[in-house]
Amino acid sequence: MRSGEDMLRLVEECVGVGEVTVRERVFSGVRYEVRRFQAMTASGMPVPGLHRIEGRIGLDALGERPAAPSDFVLRLEDGRTLRLTLVDPEGRVLAEGHGPSRCHCC
Repeated sequence: MRSGEDMLRLVEECVGVGEVTVRERVFSGVRYEVRRFQAMTASGMPVPGLHRIEGRIGLDALGERPAAPSDFVLRLEDGRTLRLTLVDPEGRVLAEGHGPSRCHCC
């Protein structure tokens, strides 16, 4: 968070079966549950680029479990893609946006 005034608000929750791409390999039939949180100012306005995505994927569809941490792309049922990091061997995933005040790239 940028300041004590910013807070995260749940803005979307997705549950379904999608595809995971790990190092050029595509795995279908992967169950997922992801939640997207958006940083909001005290006045209720969103903070552009400052967000957090967390959840879980079913690792059984991947056969061999990738080591954590491991980066991959999750394609949701609706076609959107998310770049996530596997953070533990149970399938917990995470991604964080840093927001425009943290760098000069956005």
